[in-house]
Amino acid sequence: MELAEFTPAAPGKGEVLVRVRAAAANGLDWKIRNGDLKLMTGRGFPRGLGHDFAGVVEQVGQGVTRFRAGDEVLGTTSMKAAGAFAEVVLATAGQVVKKPDDLSFEQAAAIPIVGVTALQAITTGGKLKPGQSVFINGCLGNVGRIATQLALRRQATVAGSCRAGTWHDAEALGISTVVDFDFDASGLQGRFDLVFDTAGTLSGKTARTLIKPGGRIIDINGTPAKMLRSALPGPYQMQITKASVQDLESITRAVADGQVRIPIARTVPLAEAPQALAELETRNTPRGGKLVITIG
Repeated sequence: MELAEFTPAAPGKGEVLVRVRAAAANGLDWKIRNGDLKLMTGRGFPRGLGHDFAGVVEQVGQGVTRFRAGDEVLGTTSMKAAGAFAEVVLATAGQVVKKPDDLSFEQAAAIPIVGVTALQAITTGGKLKPGQSVFINGCLGNVGRIATQLALRRQATVAGSCRAGTWHDAEALGISTVVDFDFDASGLQGRFDLVFDTAGTLSGKTARTLIKPGGRIIDINGTPAKMLRSALPGPYQMQITKASVQDLESITRAVADGQVRIPIARTVPLAEAPQALAELETRNTPRGGKLVITIG
């Protein structure tokens, strides 16, 4: 990874050009860099990285009526386009919403992918209802933290797994039962209406042990084998997060109102982004929140 000069394209039909003020890293970024998703992103290099951003609209394309130049916004790019780790980014207007005044650009940039992913897993995919129970594998990851808060807002009971030594953080979130990643599932057999595997490390056998009859298993870490399993009859569902203005607006309001908190663990300027992204990929640091890159 290195910084380079580029000439941004003018926004086409349905697109907006945004002057980026902050951008947030996701696991998606290094999966693309490692070639894990080349069937969806293409094989061409060099390419820009980064998807989640917040900034100010600089120019709108034909047919865009929801925004005008000067609007403060947050959003995400398509998987194939990317390029949010930059001074300007081109995005489809359908993946962008206005930024609430009481959110900083850094807070806003941390929301889109992890927020919408967690929301859709708990609501659309998991169909979690008040009084039900959910087990979140990786409850202290960025998606797991948000899913926990959303589930608790729906008056659900939450259990989860995390690294040894961080149980107090999980309990502080309101998680009633906390276990290590290598837990014995037999002690929790048949207790959950929803199992949400944010880390992608649960075996199919373990997940099935945890759910009640008629329960659901949601996984967000795609592999060809998991895609095949998702196509077969049964409780397992491989979630592909869908772009949704309504969902992005909903989770953004929840963060702005203080109902959901997305911690930021580290903020670096664009010049330091390559090193910070490499450390996140190889060492999983920083822990406990998002890496946010500031621009300008």
